[in-house]
Amino acid sequence: MRRGTNSKEVLDMDTIRSSSASKAQRIAAIDIGTVTCRLLISDVEGTTIHELAHACAITNLGEGVDECGELQQAAIDRVERQIAEFITTIDTFRTPDQPIHIVAMATSAARDAANADDLTQALARHGVVLSVIPGEQEAALSFRGASAAFAGEHLLVADVGGGSTELIAGIGGSNPSYAHSFNVGCRRLTERFITVDPPCQDDFAAARAWFEPHFAQFFDNLRMQQYPIDRIVAVAGTATTVVSIDKAMRVYDASLVDGCEVSLSTLKSITQRLAALPLVQRRQVVGLQPDRAPVIVAGLVILQSILQLAGVQAYTVSESDILQGMTLKTAEEDR
Repeated sequence: MRRGTNSKEVLDMDTIRSSSASKAQRIAAIDIGTVTCRLLISDVEGTTIHELAHACAITNLGEGVDECGELQQAAIDRVERQIAEFITTIDTFRTPDQPIHIVAMATSAARDAANADDLTQALARHGVVLSVIPGEQEAALSFRGASAAFAGEHLLVADVGGGSTELIAGIGGSNPSYAHSFNVGCRRLTERFITVDPPCQDDFAAARAWFEPHFAQFFDNLRMQQYPIDRIVAVAGTATTVVSIDKAMRVYDASLVDGCEVSLSTLKSITQRLAALPLVQRRQVVGLQPDRAPVIVAGLVILQSILQLAGVQAYTVSESDILQGMTLKTAEEDR
């Protein structure tokens, strides 16, 4: 699963070596989020990305950060072990005439933590230079990756993460016009507001009362600017998991997820279904990654609120997000 399992999808190595490596820039992009660590290895020619491999694992870097303001050592260790695995994968794509530029960025959990330098130092032991990026940069990179397939459309890109949610409006293929990174994410909401198992309606009401006024201001501003929303494009694990559950995917297939349209009614139905289950049963739902089960309901509540506040009845899933944005930006800077 691209956003939820220890899966890797790798192209045939003979095909890779026979490609026009002299023209392409080979880039390995690593995204370290609050819940997941993800890797994308690509050859880039101009603005075209040829994916060679990708991998994803749940590492829960942000566990406890909202409460204590620091990364736990166990979480740093989990991420370090995962990055070591990523480096092993990256090394299989090195050739004498094809260097690989590794770019690594960390988002919400790391930027909230007072001891983010501990993570930076841990990854440096593996030769990885980590950038802890601000929310505005995260939003811009996510929009670039997600919007490329919808050139000319007035988009709202929604990136519901573990510690933050980015809402970015703009025309597909262009720079975003309006963007904001909110300190609202599925792990943050779970740790702050989910008090019982299974969650209760009072927990959801308290969570919405906290974050919806901030989201509402963003949408009010869009309306004041008379910005039309042709399409909501949703990225990251919460949005893709809805499709995986709806299709009862025992094995995640990104090609069957990318571009799917999910109705608000389907989103509501799956939210209600999962919210009614205790965690032990939620972990067994087909299409839901067991390690994502503790935080998925909070993520669905956030995504549902976004659609309702926007007055939109569906969202389109994109498998392209910050990783593709990072890759394109790095390729530009290397030219």
